[in-house]
Amino acid sequence: MQLRNIAIIAHVDHGKTTLVDEMLKQSGIYRENEATVERAMDSNDLERERGITILAKATSVEWKGVRINIVDTPGHADFGGEVERILSMVDGVVLLVDAAEGPMPQTKFVTSKALAKGLRPIVVLNKVDKPDAEPDRALDECFDLFANLGADDQQLDFPHLYASGRSGWADTDLDGPRKDLSALFDLIVEHVHAPRQVVAMDQPFRMLATTLGGDPYLGRILTGRVESGTLKAGTTIKALSRKGELIEQFRATKILAFRGLTQQAIEQAEAGDIVSIAGMSKATVADTLCATDVAEAIPAQPIDPPTISVTFGINDSPLAGRDGDKVQSRVIRARLMKEAESNVAIRISDTPGGDAFEVAGRGELQMGVLIENMRREGFELSISRPQVLYREVDGQRLEPVEEVTIDVDDEYSGVVIEKLSNRKGDLAEMRPGGVGKTRIIAHVPSRGLIGYHGEFLTDTRGTGVLNRVFHDWAPYKGAIQGRRQGVLISMENGTSVAYALWNLEERGKMFIGAQEPVYTGMIIGEHSRDNDLEVNPLKGKKLTNVRASGTDEAVRLTTPVRMTLEQAIAYIDDDELVEVTPKAIRLRKRYLDPHERKRQSRKTGE
Repeated sequence: MQLRNIAIIAHVDHGKTTLVDEMLKQSGIYRENEATVERAMDSNDLERERGITILAKATSVEWKGVRINIVDTPGHADFGGEVERILSMVDGVVLLVDAAEGPMPQTKFVTSKALAKGLRPIVVLNKVDKPDAEPDRALDECFDLFANLGADDQQLDFPHLYASGRSGWADTDLDGPRKDLSALFDLIVEHVHAPRQVVAMDQPFRMLATTLGGDPYLGRILTGRVESGTLKAGTTIKALSRKGELIEQFRATKILAFRGLTQQAIEQAEAGDIVSIAGMSKATVADTLCATDVAEAIPAQPIDPPTISVTFGINDSPLAGRDGDKVQSRVIRARLMKEAESNVAIRISDTPGGDAFEVAGRGELQMGVLIENMRREGFELSISRPQVLYREVDGQRLEPVEEVTIDVDDEYSGVVIEKLSNRKGDLAEMRPGGVGKTRIIAHVPSRGLIGYHGEFLTDTRGTGVLNRVFHDWAPYKGAIQGRRQGVLISMENGTSVAYALWNLEERGKMFIGAQEPVYTGMIIGEHSRDNDLEVNPLKGKKLTNVRASGTDEAVRLTTPVRMTLEQAIAYIDDDELVEVTPKAIRLRKRYLDPHERKRQSRKTGE
């Protein structure tokens, strides 16, 4: 059977996963009466809750006797490591662009990776049925983007379709019949070359592992595209590292191929097909699986380096061990090492004390997803403020700079530009972005963006849209002002009392409500001034035998501010931590004892 391998790439929320849903339905993989789920490819709980794709996943459909392997990729640059690996195993890409928004920062990021690999994209202008859609403008912007990214003549001569993934149609003309996706299927078969032209059948078996999975029955599973030769189930093969060193020799116990949404065992894998192989115990992502007589590894795509690091430590608060069952540092270390195996975009290193581990990655969202997954697995952790990773080049200190694209209502553009300039951002472009909207493009140091998103949403009354992508390394731009407000710190252990919190409300915003466990050194609110203040949230009302009217009224508390995990990590200062358990997210000082805090602040002050 003929093969086509394609990846669907796009900016976040431009409709990749929804389009794949429709492709699956229209290719006939479901029975007539089969119950289907929305966004079938987003199988992970967090993906379904947040409405984003985190892990790249493969599926396959059949169209007129041709098998099309489709890989759905994440849109966020934080998960760019997934996208970079996936592009090495496909022969074509379908680039989805929202007809109203046009190419966005992540569109630029994923397209640059695809063009660098020499792939010839098919551009699909999605959501053309939106009232504010401008498909012709979006198409012109796509051409300009390709030209700016150095596309060759073949890549610039890209075919395009107009589509609505949600309504399940794609057409070559904007005013076409709008019936189904057959125009897209036909274009993929016609435009994307078969992998046979790249791979050789008569050479020994070789495959580059691009994703790592696990199965309770089969154990470790590596997925990739077979570059050359064939492999029968039960054959002994070996794994080579990037440098060509032997990692292990093993028997390929099972070969699985993607058939619709399921993986089926097959007897033989052929060159060009995307398959999963089980049987190995050590081989991992970016290794080469090959026949025993092959000596050279397949070159693996270099991955963009991490830009931020977060310290994961054991939870040493007085409430440790109440919610989670995985609290020891060795268990945390084992879990992080397992994550680093399958996720090539993160790096784990031990800290001198042995109770904490430094995790370097692409961004706050990537870190937030890892912490949330660990939290759901029963881990208790203490998390530090994200730190930016610097580089030393020729004696000069360089820091990562991100390109930020912001769409806001005109009235908020002034406050946004002011905040970006305070964070050492340089304005690159400012232009109208639709009716009453402004598009602002700026280059801002990564450390200036830590914690900015929540402030941005407040400044724009929740109407602004902010997208960011790694731009370049630039000379260090100097100090950036951090959080202005101080915090309210509990000076007692126990359970918070409504009357005490009511009295403290004039001091600032509360992060906790009544009847919640608190401990010395825990942060319970934000001070209205710029200094930290120790308070007593346990102080009850002194009872008297006087019964005057008005003295016994029920206390009415203002609703406390509840932070999400990402907000909490972005909020804390360098001397603070986030305590994460399966049931709670608490803020605390790094040193709980007030005398120890004073000693440490004197040390750092020196």
